[in-house]
Amino acid sequence: MTSTDSINFENKLIVDEALHPADLFATGSGHVNPSRANDHGLVYDIEPDDYIPYLCGLGYDDTEVGIIAHRTIKCSENSSTPERELNYPSFSVVLGSQQTFTRTVTNVGEANSSYVVMVTAPEGFDVKVQPNKLYFLEANQKKTYSVKFSRIESGNEPAEYAQGFLQWVSAKHTVRSPILVKFKTIKSAST
Repeated sequence: MTSTDSINFENKLIVDEALHPADLFATGSGHVNPSRANDHGLVYDIEPDDYIPYLCGLGYDDTEVGIIAHRTIKCSENSSTPERELNYPSFSVVLGSQQTFTRTVTNVGEANSSYVVMVTAPEGFDVKVQPNKLYFLEANQKKTYSVKFSRIESGNEPAEYAQGFLQWVSAKHTVRSPILVKFKTIKSAST
């Protein structure tokens, strides 16, 4: 996902079936780039057991989660994990008020490498990443960062969805994560 391209092999934007620039619903993360997939620099680790509290939180019962996990599960013994807390390399935001996501990346590239964040914010949003630089002294080292999404009041009625990207860029790698925001209407106290 993080090593895909948002342009096609002709160096043009990916288009949809109507030959318009495609959005994330049409492309997902983008075109697979096998050479970059073999040397991607950073990965977002997630273990199968990380999904158990998520599935329990979605309302699946012990039997249903147990079938998926191939063992006995007691959802009452697992705390619920919201989707935004899974260590995914993408951000799916339903925004009414400000939200903060936390992610952990693992350096699978070179030791003594550094990455700086570059954000293409979804229209109508401010995106703040802390820290904005990651320094790795060794391979397999982990670093955690947070991303805060805030709506910018522009006076214009926003589209239902907005999209953007967050990229960690080093001298050798670009690790790109898609951002999709669904606007949630905030009702005023007078309505």
